[in-house]
Amino acid sequence: MSDKGTVDKLKGKAEEVAGTVTGDDKKKAEGLMNQAIGKVKETASDVKEAVEDGVEKIKEKIDRD
Repeated sequence: MSDKGTVDKLKGKAEEVAGTVTGDDKKKAEGLMNQAIGKVKETASDVKEAVEDGVEKIKEKIDRD
């Protein structure tokens, strides 16, 4: 099961907020980085799904011809 980056984004947001509240710039930066990682995973998952859909459509077209 893939979370598509959701866990990383949520963890990152929590770290960012904690870093902001406590004045811990390192924790805040880690949070921002984890949010970025989550977004990259989400984008990669979306691209993978789009490619799989495209391949399936091509296979269907080939099977009809």
